[in-house]
Order: sequence, then C-alpha cells, then structure tokens
Amino acid sequence: MNHSTNNDPIAGRAVQALPYQGIRVVEFSHMVMGPACGMVLADLGAEVIKIEPVGGDNTRHLKGSGAGFFPMFNRNKKSLPVNIKSAEGRELVLKLIGTADIVTENFKPGAMAKMGFGYETLKKLNPGLIYVSHKGFLPGPYEHRTALDEVVQMMGGLAYMTGPEGRPLRAGAAVNDIMGGVFGALGAIVALWERARTGLGQEVQSALFENNVFLVGNHMLQHAATGAPAAPMPSRVSAWAIYDVFTVANDAQIFLAVVSDTQWEAFCRSFSFDDLANDVRLTRNNDRVAARGWLMPELRKRLSRYTISEIEHRFEAGSLPYAPIGRPEDLYTDQHLLETGGLADIKLPDNRHCSEAKTPLLPFTLGGRRLGVRLNPPELGENGRQLLGELDFNIEQISELQQKGVIGALS
Repeated sequence: MNHSTNNDPIAGRAVQALPYQGIRVVEFSHMVMGPACGMVLADLGAEVIKIEPVGGDNTRHLKGSGAGFFPMFNRNKKSLPVNIKSAEGRELVLKLIGTADIVTENFKPGAMAKMGFGYETLKKLNPGLIYVSHKGFLPGPYEHRTALDEVVQMMGGLAYMTGPEGRPLRAGAAVNDIMGGVFGALGAIVALWERARTGLGQEVQSALFENNVFLVGNHMLQHAATGAPAAPMPSRVSAWAIYDVFTVANDAQIFLAVVSDTQWEAFCRSFSFDDLANDVRLTRNNDRVAARGWLMPELRKRLSRYTISEIEHRFEAGSLPYAPIGRPEDLYTDQHLLETGGLADIKLPDNRHCSEAKTPLLPFTLGGRRLGVRLNPPELGENGRQLLGELDFNIEQISELQQKGVIGALS
C-alpha cells in the first residue's frame, strides 16, 4: 500500500526517499514501549497514525521522569483522536485499518479483542495486515500479570546486577520498554519481508520480560561457564584490572579502562610508570586482575594529582578508553553529536517548559545518512483532517462526528 507523500510540513527540511515510505501504521499505544516501536517505523519512513482518546493520550501530560516520554517517542507521527468505545468510532478506525499495513498496540491481553480490534478479527478485514502486540510477557503462565519495566528488571535479574549487594537497583533508563519497542519494530520489518513472499500478514509479539532475559543472557551463561553466580556489577570480579571510576584533581571523576596487555604498555608509557611496566607481577591482564587489591589503591593515589584534561589528553594520545562522567542534559552540547547530526530540532507539543528542543536520532546510518525528523511530535488531532479526508469524510461529516464526541479536535 502506498499512502505517504513527499510533502514536508517542517520548512527547510529536505525530504529523501526512505525505506518504508508508503507503509501505513495505525498505532494504539501509550507510554514508551508501543510508541518506541512506532517511532522506529516512522523514522524509517512509514506513515504512523496515532489513535488517541478524544481528550488525548495521558502520556502527553506526565510530569517528572515521564515528562520526556511523549516528545521523545512520538515524532514523525500523525494524531487522530477517536472514541473507539463508540460504534461510529470503531467503524471509522476499522475503515482506517483497512488501508493499513501494520497495527501496533500495547494494551493488556484481551483488551483490543474486547473492542473489536483483535488480530483474529482484523486479519479477516485485511489479510495482509501485520499486527504487533507489545506485552509484559509472551503467552504463558505469566501473561495475565501487569508488568512495568521496573517489574521485569526486578524479577529478571537486571536490578540485581545493577545495584550493590542487597540493594537491587533499576537501570537508569527504560531499557526494556525501549528495546521491547525496537524488537517489535524488528518483528514488523521481518513480517513485511515475509508478506512480500507470501502475500499474508501475521501477528508479532514483543514482551518486556523476555527482553530483560535477553539482556542478562550473558550473565546466565557466565554462571553456566564458571559454575559461580554472576556478582552484581558494583562487586563483580572484573575481567580487566583497570575498569573503574577514578577521583582525580579537584574531586573530579573520570572512567578509565585498560583492557589489554598492549593498552597496559601504552598506559604505563603515557604516565611514565616505568616501575609498573617492569613489574613481573603485572605482565599479563590476568596477573593484573589478581593484583587489584594493591594495584588499584596505588593507581588511585598516582592519578589523583592529575586534572581531567591532563588525563584525557594522555589517554587520547595513547588510544586508551576513557569517559568523563556526563549527565543527560550535557548531551545537548556534545561536540560529536552536534557535528555528526546526531541530534535533531523538534517543536515540543502541549505547552511544555520550552517550545523547542533537540532530540536524539536512531543510532545508525543508512548510506551514510541519519534518519531525521519529518514531523514534530503531534499536537492532539494534528493531520487528522487530512486523514479523514483520505477516508472520504467531508467537512459536514467530520463536524457531525465532533459534535457527537466520536472524534476530538482536528487540525
């Protein structure tokens, strides 16, 4: 199906052909996981139509740690507010789905089927439809449970591995929600490929818990390979002697790593640590790991007199891995991101603290180009009139549906 156009509503942004230009996605989702899937497909060029409640997706109005959810994961989308609990609203949405290639959703198991939008119903309407469900758990004993990113991090070992002993700690980003959405998009991409061969769509399922298990899989296999349980990251036995945060001059902090014998030689040479370079107890990486008990305090003492800039210069010159300790807001001024086009300008919807910001793009290139922003995160109902016009609704019909509360405000 081909629905997209080359019209660019954001002045000055060049439009190039994208891999999924012409693919239409109808999205029933909120929060992070489902919208992340839609964002990936939208960035790849698909026309993603976000079905929202008449009053708008509640994610639009979250505060605190949720304030960035909507503007981050809803760029390049269109908004259509519909009361899908009404007969006329369901009829309208079913008509839209008849023109779609993909439907995505992240509601509780059975919720979409109760509203008449389950896969078994929709595939009769549209046999080529790809239906992507984002859940807490794949079908099985746990599927009835309500899950959140934090829930599966706790039960799936990630929180245990992140915090110190006895203090499980969730990761500092919604890793399962985001990656679960990415895997949902990957499943949709694979299903599109299969449809090109068979002519038929299929259901794709992605789940938070199984994603979390995938993330800790190397720790599971560490146990199998060594016979010992994997220790939480703060107290783990490191595979490398130098792989830690150091406090240096002016109480500044920097992460430093020396992960090979060649790097050890470069490190000692960079700081003129000839005595350490010639110490037979430190010749090989495993020797240095065994010597961490006395080696690390010695290195902390020696490096504490250097400034961050001095250490960065020496590590850079020696091709050694290092990182100053950054915060998310520091990335707005990161030289590499700014010079490589890793951040794109967007307009924030819904009367935010500021009207414009920069947002990170998908972390890969296609033919040397980054996949950019064609549409700002939509205001409620943005592009809705165009969408209904394509479905042959005229101005009078749209007005009547609004008066009945079937659809919300459109632009």
